[in-house]
Amino acid sequence: MPGAPAVPSYASGTSDVPLLGDTIGDNFDRTVQAFGARDALVDQQAGRRWSYRELAAEVDALALGLLDRGITKGDRVGIWSPNCAEWTFTQYATAKIGAILVNINPAYRSHELEYVLNQAGIRLLIAAESFKTSDYAGMIAGVRPRCERLEQVVLLGGDDWNSLLEQGRRADPARLEPVRDSLSADDPINIQYTSGTTGFPKGATLSHHNILNNGFFVGELCNYTEADRVCIPVPFYHCFGMVMGNLACTSHGACMVIPAPSFDPKATLRAVQEQRCTSLYGVPTMFIAELAEPDFSSFDLTSLRTGIMAGSPCPVEVMKQVIERMGMAEVSICYGMTETSPVSTQTRADDSIERRVSTVGRVGPHLEVKIVDPATGLTVPRDTPGEFCTRGYSVMLGYWEQPDKTAEAIDQARWMHTGDLAVMDGEGYVNITGRIKDMVIRGGENLYPREIEEFLYTHPDILDAQVIGVPDERYGEELMAWVRVREGAEPVTAESLREFCTGKLAHYKIPRYVRVVDEFPMTVTGKVRKVEMREKSIELLGLRTG
Repeated sequence: MPGAPAVPSYASGTSDVPLLGDTIGDNFDRTVQAFGARDALVDQQAGRRWSYRELAAEVDALALGLLDRGITKGDRVGIWSPNCAEWTFTQYATAKIGAILVNINPAYRSHELEYVLNQAGIRLLIAAESFKTSDYAGMIAGVRPRCERLEQVVLLGGDDWNSLLEQGRRADPARLEPVRDSLSADDPINIQYTSGTTGFPKGATLSHHNILNNGFFVGELCNYTEADRVCIPVPFYHCFGMVMGNLACTSHGACMVIPAPSFDPKATLRAVQEQRCTSLYGVPTMFIAELAEPDFSSFDLTSLRTGIMAGSPCPVEVMKQVIERMGMAEVSICYGMTETSPVSTQTRADDSIERRVSTVGRVGPHLEVKIVDPATGLTVPRDTPGEFCTRGYSVMLGYWEQPDKTAEAIDQARWMHTGDLAVMDGEGYVNITGRIKDMVIRGGENLYPREIEEFLYTHPDILDAQVIGVPDERYGEELMAWVRVREGAEPVTAESLREFCTGKLAHYKIPRYVRVVDEFPMTVTGKVRKVEMREKSIELLGLRTG
């Protein structure tokens, strides 16, 4: 008799709580009815706040104003702005009339803006006039002649924005009822452009059902109620801000707190203290910056109970400090991608600290996940590395007007292939070990940068580390570490790092090259751009060939 078959790396998320069948507008209105007098939104830096009833009035005015401007179901409305209350108004107003909100990365320059305006066919663009060194109004004026479908531009804070809202305030609210009755939870409602490392980004198209349920269940696993106040320093233009942040809050009657237009560690800590936030979001680099604030200990963070760390792998040491020094005992790790609304796995509040520092949790409610062999597509046994795939309510409708790209990512059985390498243990907990494309093959050995980065975090002088592969004539690829060191630390060199690693890491896992930097090249959402690091490293080391 052959032995028992190996347990496959597959898990499905059971739940006693059913999926929501609402549109975003209907769900929001139910919350307003239940919690109208409670705080809904605080724009800390601007000193403004709204109860749910007041927020609903702004949302409805904007929705009616857009209808007056000729925007109807299925039309694309762009939003190009850092975080602000008006971004949130726009998110819910477009949902109420079935317009598709197109999130535009605040870091985009003219050529990227032009691409998105044309690729999505945006009819009306709502934008900040400027922010930091970005002259949004100037860039819009520059590309507008080449964007034939762009009919209207409304600059936030200007006369046109005010008149848009005034138009809506004068309109008959009953106009929203027939519009509401024409909407389906399965309608596309949001396009988010994934940061393409090569070529132009693709527009992940998401429905009410996709993002409302993902926000709701992320909030459920954080145990949110109307008593929670969530500090959201992550960008709204990305799922982390608008889904895990805003939609998790509004589906539970919790309060959204915007600490600043873009990430500022001190402003974030101040918002937590002054608004008595119970939850704080961030990517690891944000938490690292907050913990490194010179006057960190002067902030009263005792209101914090939970929060979410996501966006890129979370270093163990940082996670431990977030729990110990920030008091976020129930902090949750989430893993996902824009194309899956975004969260696929999440740690639970009752998971041990060990689980929360070493995994990205288990499959979310009503979802399925599996780990497959990238070459064969077959599910691998537990504890075997492979590509992470997910299926369920969260998988996007597709890439906007790119069926070929959609077919490359979503197979015939509706599994989304993420391109991430992962391992599932015997109890269904998942560990992300890197990107398939980040894997380094050195002399026939498959090396996973994530494993080496985790080890480098244990170095007393290293604040942050990223490991990449660079070309090598003898081995095909060699390892290079980019590191950020603590202030006043001894210099970290290739020799000193080799000495630190010897006897603790296999010799072929020790980086041959080291570069000390003040910061890593990043996307706006806090993901490290390893492609750019590799290009710069090849140039610096004189490794260009051909």
